[in-house]
Amino acid sequence: MGSRWRATASLLLDHITTKASDFLSPNLPKPLNRSHPLIQTVHGFKFRPFSAIPSRVSVYSNEIESGSHDLALNYPLGPKEDEETGKIPVKAYFLCTSINLKSMQAENLSNVVPPTSRSTNYTVLRFFNFSSDISALGIGGYVSCRYMVVFQYGSAVLFNIEDHEVERYLEIVRRHTSGLLSEMRKDDYAIIEKPLLAEDMQGGLDYIVLKTLDTDSIRIIGSVLGQSIALDYFVSQVDGMVEEFSGINRAMEKTGTFTMDRKKLLQLVGKANSNLADVILKVGLFERSEIAWRDAKYAQIYEYLREEYEVTQRFGSLDYKLKFVEHNIHFLQEVIQNRRSDLLEWCIIFLLSIENIISIYEIVKG
Repeated sequence: MGSRWRATASLLLDHITTKASDFLSPNLPKPLNRSHPLIQTVHGFKFRPFSAIPSRVSVYSNEIESGSHDLALNYPLGPKEDEETGKIPVKAYFLCTSINLKSMQAENLSNVVPPTSRSTNYTVLRFFNFSSDISALGIGGYVSCRYMVVFQYGSAVLFNIEDHEVERYLEIVRRHTSGLLSEMRKDDYAIIEKPLLAEDMQGGLDYIVLKTLDTDSIRIIGSVLGQSIALDYFVSQVDGMVEEFSGINRAMEKTGTFTMDRKKLLQLVGKANSNLADVILKVGLFERSEIAWRDAKYAQIYEYLREEYEVTQRFGSLDYKLKFVEHNIHFLQEVIQNRRSDLLEWCIIFLLSIENIISIYEIVKG
């Protein structure tokens, strides 16, 4: 009987000791599993590599895996609330009228993110920024990821890149451009990642809140922002033509004539047609995103951003202005054609007059 009580007491004591140990040290890091395929350590820095499969993206790529506390002390990520509420800056630029993606990919082969769709008019580049700090626990660090989505028609969208770093990344693009603009266009946006968000996404004022930010989300956001900033450029080009025709119409109202020659008019015709073709064909304003077509989550982001940036409405306004330009071009072409017809008529009259004079002279002489 006594031995039974002693055994029971011993088991109870062991149980209490184990619970107390767990309570006093709940957050001690577990041993590092170095064979884990998603964890790599490079010179003391831990990060997860990306594949062609859409994966979760963080501004800090050494993010602690779900359910694991590996290197939680050696690799600080900052306060949890700052990570959830901090905005990831997004900057869209329109630099030129064409970018050679093949040469840029060849030059930055190690930074190219494998594509997840068949679209060939853009590429995604990922860059790592290694940082470190020294604390009482030793040397720790993190790997900050920057992304750049570059489009063949001249746009570049930068993710998680601060203002003082922008030129360094844009210089990578400029080396492969043609038709570089004297003044590039810029637009700012932001992303907030909230894993506890009830829905997949939520809109805000100049920012979007996502439950999960992954590489396909970056592609979708980059595509809409790239199209929007390119559309700004083409709208400004058409606005310039509208203003030029408005000046011609005002001059015609005052003088009853105009002085534009046929060559200048043909140049305006070519400019108007090329702008419309670039918006529809090169920018692909009405091409459905393959990523959005595959997954409703990305389709929701895609449709929200297109509505937010009023892409369809702005193209409608552009199309209306181009129709105004087209109407003026047709009118001026008719005026120039009438001028040529009048000139030909006067030439015929002159020749007939000469023929009559010669005939009269021959009659008189004979």
